[in-house]
Amino acid sequence: MVDLSHYLPILLFLGVALALSSAFVFLPIIVARFTGTHQPTPEKLSEYECGFPAFEDPRSQFDVRFYLVAILFIVFDLEAAFLYPWAVSVFHLGWTAWTAMMVFIAELALGLVYAWKKGALEWE
Repeated sequence: MVDLSHYLPILLFLGVALALSSAFVFLPIIVARFTGTHQPTPEKLSEYECGFPAFEDPRSQFDVRFYLVAILFIVFDLEAAFLYPWAVSVFHLGWTAWTAMMVFIAELALGLVYAWKKGALEWE
């Protein structure tokens, strides 16, 4: 027979997590119903970012270069995020860690050269 009492803390943790996540989702909805914020009016539906109506449809498609620049930013931002902890502990990790990071940087440099040659960094 399996003793299930060892799983009680896990079940309690899951129960508390489910209760809190449900509260964070449903309590704002209930409060909005009681305070009347669910009834849209022209003032509530007006533009609030800049104060005047939009020039065009906000669902228009962006040029693909915006996405390429965003992806390149994420890739090289992650490189910087990996470099800091490595730089702090490189003397304790030894030559294997140094070699692995040099391979990682070389791969990212090749990716940058490829993007540069393909014209992903050119802007009109």
